[in-house]
Amino acid sequence: MLSWFRFHRAGRVSALLAALVFSASLTACSHHDEAPWKLADVTGHLPDLDFNLTDDTGKPATGQSFAGKTTLVYFGYTHCPDVCPETMARLMQVLQQLGPDARNTRIAFITVDPARDTAAALHEYVRAFDAEHAIGLTGTDGAIEGLAKRYRVAYQMEKRDPSGAYDVTHSSAVYIFDTHGHARLLATETDPIENITADVRRVIDSTS
Repeated sequence: MLSWFRFHRAGRVSALLAALVFSASLTACSHHDEAPWKLADVTGHLPDLDFNLTDDTGKPATGQSFAGKTTLVYFGYTHCPDVCPETMARLMQVLQQLGPDARNTRIAFITVDPARDTAAALHEYVRAFDAEHAIGLTGTDGAIEGLAKRYRVAYQMEKRDPSGAYDVTHSSAVYIFDTHGHARLLATETDPIENITADVRRVIDSTS
């Protein structure tokens, strides 16, 4: 199940990863009378979408803010040099392939670097990708830490360089919640865009 997670400098958080990896039984959750999902099925194995954060306009945001929308949740940060922009670009491709169904879809970009990722910084970042469907979310250190534990997301601040800059090692899975806020699927960077699109559309159709 290690393929469910991608880390920057993975060796430095291997112990943390080992403590957070899901049970292999999660991949066998599809009903016998239904076609198997292309992505990892986590139905019934993760909590519903629930949080109290601040969105990229500075307004309070909760899980209920996304009610009625299929929501793709990603934990990242705006100073991320590679995997975060790559993941966001992939999600933009998913939205494009969804066509009209994209109007019922939202991307929630939750920062793991709240010290630098203010609402204004997140606003500039996510809107550069998609001003209609992407929403940045930030909060206190405690709120982010608690939410990460809730969804078994691993992250760790790396050592600062002489200029004071630093990276944040973090897992890179995309969590897919249905319109009722139930966790349904988990996508990784190894999943083809077509597979993500197909399963997201299937989630949309099943709850529309």
